[in-house]
Amino acid sequence: MILCCGEALIDMLPATAGGEPVLRPVPGGAAFNSAIALGRLGVPVSFFSGLSSDPFGSLLRERLRESRVDLSPAVISGRPTTLAFVDLRDGQATYFFYDENTAGRMLSADDLPPPNDAVRALLSGGISLVAEPCGSVYETLMRREASHRVIMLDPNIRPAFIHDEERHRARIHRLFEIADIVKISDEDLDWIAPGEPQDRAIASILSAGASLVLLTSGARGTTAFWNGGSLSVPAIPVTVADTIGAGDTFNAGFLAALHERGELTKDRVRNLSEETLAAALSFASKAAAVTVSRHGANPPWRHELTP
Repeated sequence: MILCCGEALIDMLPATAGGEPVLRPVPGGAAFNSAIALGRLGVPVSFFSGLSSDPFGSLLRERLRESRVDLSPAVISGRPTTLAFVDLRDGQATYFFYDENTAGRMLSADDLPPPNDAVRALLSGGISLVAEPCGSVYETLMRREASHRVIMLDPNIRPAFIHDEERHRARIHRLFEIADIVKISDEDLDWIAPGEPQDRAIASILSAGASLVLLTSGARGTTAFWNGGSLSVPAIPVTVADTIGAGDTFNAGFLAALHERGELTKDRVRNLSEETLAAALSFASKAAAVTVSRHGANPPWRHELTP
């Protein structure tokens, strides 16, 4: 089983109704999208977050259940759901968050799920690592699990949400030390290591402790780096509707491919063959290509990826 940890929120997407501009509420959030994608890909997956009992929270829980995600680790409260207002320009999304005193933000250490031997990997990242107190809760969970489970980190930087840049960079660098897999975009890397050449920034992540760094570069594809080598796979050409959920689906696809091959242990991730790595990257890219071809975060089901 894979445990996804992080935000679940409502993306308020621009739309039209009767010729007038409106906002359409759509379930989203980085960890939420990855959990949905894993469930649809047929991988046993559970989800830890704070979820609201309000109507938006009910919508989030319904979407998770529809996608076969185990909700038992989630914490339900009467606090409101986080809202993300999305500005779409040329298919690229910019986010503005409303997160004060929400169910997702106000997690505490008492809410941490108990250890579960069925969990093989933990995936976390995104804005859930920025806000407090939830950011500290997720960091504590990753540290607790890091010695015996695969940890995948996606910083998924949203600059508009980060008010203390120095503090957040420090957290991300601490998590590099315990992560086995770091998936990072060009934009994320520029924010985390401003002014530093990409090759030096990636080498720094690897030297901190990561076994793999997966650098995603949009239409230019993805390159995996490890100590001693690298491997690139091209992006799959597709007509882009928007990029919402693309990276989240990529994360799920990569972990799903390793799960199917029996490679989700810390030792195996450290020693992946180039053949296995290329297959996992290609599968992840294929899954992400389906998501970007659709409006909103709508990851594919497993049968949609079968030739």
